[in-house]
Amino acid sequence: MSVLKRISIRYLPFADAASDDFPLGQLLRLSLFQVSVGMAMVLLLGTLNRVMIVELKVSAFLVAAMVALPVLIAPFRALLGFKSDTYKSAIGWKRIPYLWFGTLWQFGGLAIMPAALLVLGGDVTQVRYDIPFAGEALAALAFLMTGLGMHMTQTAGLALAADRATDETRPRVVALLYVMLLLGMAVSSLVIGYLLREFTALELIGVVQGAAVVTLLLNVIALWKQERVRPMSRAERAQPGPSFRDAWADYAAGGTAGRLLLVVFLGTMAFNMQDVLLEPYGGEILGLSVSSTTLLTASWAIGALVGFALAAKWLAEGMNPYRMGARGILAGLAAFSAVIFANPMGSPEMFFTGACLIGFGGGLFAVSTLTAAMTMPAGKAGRGLALGAWGAAQATAAGLSTAIGGGLRDVVNTAATQGHLGVALNDASTGYSVVYHLEIFLLFVTLVALGPLVRTATTNRNGGTGKFGLADLPT
Repeated sequence: MSVLKRISIRYLPFADAASDDFPLGQLLRLSLFQVSVGMAMVLLLGTLNRVMIVELKVSAFLVAAMVALPVLIAPFRALLGFKSDTYKSAIGWKRIPYLWFGTLWQFGGLAIMPAALLVLGGDVTQVRYDIPFAGEALAALAFLMTGLGMHMTQTAGLALAADRATDETRPRVVALLYVMLLLGMAVSSLVIGYLLREFTALELIGVVQGAAVVTLLLNVIALWKQERVRPMSRAERAQPGPSFRDAWADYAAGGTAGRLLLVVFLGTMAFNMQDVLLEPYGGEILGLSVSSTTLLTASWAIGALVGFALAAKWLAEGMNPYRMGARGILAGLAAFSAVIFANPMGSPEMFFTGACLIGFGGGLFAVSTLTAAMTMPAGKAGRGLALGAWGAAQATAAGLSTAIGGGLRDVVNTAATQGHLGVALNDASTGYSVVYHLEIFLLFVTLVALGPLVRTATTNRNGGTGKFGLADLPT
């Protein structure tokens, strides 16, 4: 058995992420919550987006508004994390109740989603109703419920993983959770795409409500026996806990919190602004076929997986996570440069290389910043607040950057093709190029913001204080 154990640790991916108090079986079970979140992300940002516009003939503006609704919940992830830190119950659970109720919100949103969309697309589906804006209100409610469930589940799940992992295994746990999120997105996109290859109203109901049931099953398996029962007396439960304001002040003043959140926001903006532009750029500017542009997701995923694997290796070797984040940013600079030069050089190979490097750099950056958030000393509340703040900055930046990228490309392209920017820029690629150059600029800004964190971490290892919180940020 000892020989088999050594073999599994050496060759099984992420087997060394386990510890005595957090065995591999329980770690893999807990990571299933990331699969359910990835499946919901595919539904909201991909499948249902397309179904509403193409099959249900809903206006693109209304669809964009619906898809953006879950982003409105993102800033409250810090509050959700704080609540899971300070939750008191008779059996002593903190994270499991928030995982459970997040699962219920996610399940409920997906369960009512298809009926709401059929009402929204009443002109096509022949669903008649006399209540004004009933379809819009129901669809908005479904998207909000699903978004709230995703954010609550992911925040509590990450906090529980951080609680159970040791200081040595925590970086590899982070990488494993990211791989499971990516795996959930990849598998669910293939399965859902196959099931909806011939769209009908009944198929939509079956697939989306089936996803709701799968979400419930995966998350129940994930949370089963993940938190120990620690009975609390009535007196212990009655003791007042810290307020969110006090906990946030303690978190903000306790070290690198402020600059870390700034780096997460800027870096996520830089890597995600191209989210809705890469495939149109490949088709419209480089003349790639639909089947060719669909391979971009595979290229991005391969780069991200390589980034996750290297992140786990480097962090296990003791690399400063902020230095690793800087490597991800440098890879992003090379990636967007390759995407820009793919057009004048007429090189699809360079374009696919750029897409792969975007996944690689973004993966390194995300794992490094999440690891930094996980390993920050717990203050008056706990790690849930730090992870919630990280998630709030990351999700808000992702939503804003996607909207800004698409809008900026449309505005610049309209001005360029109408001759307002001169003859040299009268080209359909101008809008894309402006967005990619803006992302390169944001990556440089992120490097500037990241520099003091690298210096602070080095100072802390050498015995200095390295204090740098929100109050230290320039105004």
